[in-house]
Amino acid sequence: MVVTAELIRKFPIFKSVSANSIEAIAKSSKIQKFSRRAVVLTAGKREEGVCFLFEGRLQGVDFTIDGREVGLYFVEAGGFCGELALFDANPQTEHVIALTPAVTVFIPVDFLQEIIKEHSAILNFLSIKLASRIREMTFQRALLGLPNIAQRVCCQLWSLIPEEDKKNQTSSEIKNPPTHMEIAIMLNVSRETVSRVFQTLQGHAIVRRDGSTKLQIVRLEALKNLAEGSENI
Repeated sequence: MVVTAELIRKFPIFKSVSANSIEAIAKSSKIQKFSRRAVVLTAGKREEGVCFLFEGRLQGVDFTIDGREVGLYFVEAGGFCGELALFDANPQTEHVIALTPAVTVFIPVDFLQEIIKEHSAILNFLSIKLASRIREMTFQRALLGLPNIAQRVCCQLWSLIPEEDKKNQTSSEIKNPPTHMEIAIMLNVSRETVSRVFQTLQGHAIVRRDGSTKLQIVRLEALKNLAEGSENI
């Protein structure tokens, strides 16, 4: 499959890039497909390209000293990972795995560095994304310190709710929610534990499944109170 200019333009980071640069990026890029649970980026290895996700979902993961997998962040379609290679020559800090079959576009680091010099908007986009990633990982570290497991799960769900819905505090919908296993990895607990919390939330009519692609938050204020620890289940 050939990387086209139209495909490159689907990534928000390149929205303001000139047509000539888009063509150059397309010519230098290559598409790679990954099966579920395949390793996309390897910790400890100096990656030669930045990974842009066209289809699927990825997750950055690390491992505790005793070998347990801990989730750090998700990468959704249109996003990217491995961007630290643009700023220093150090190895990749964490593994990135495919949670679903994924289609990615890899752009060489050295080429992308030259493009950035010509388009400051890309650097600005990267800076905002890195700041967001740091905030997200700091939040995840804070979650791991919560002794109440149910509160951890509710905090994770609350973080997935759109900000506009949080203000309304009525109901909300999480599209393509992470699986129980994905949440378990993020919170360093077992899948069975997450499932039990979900069963309780469903029993209290706080959340409701709508197929595999939607999670309805029926009682938003109740979930907020559980996440903040002002109520318990």
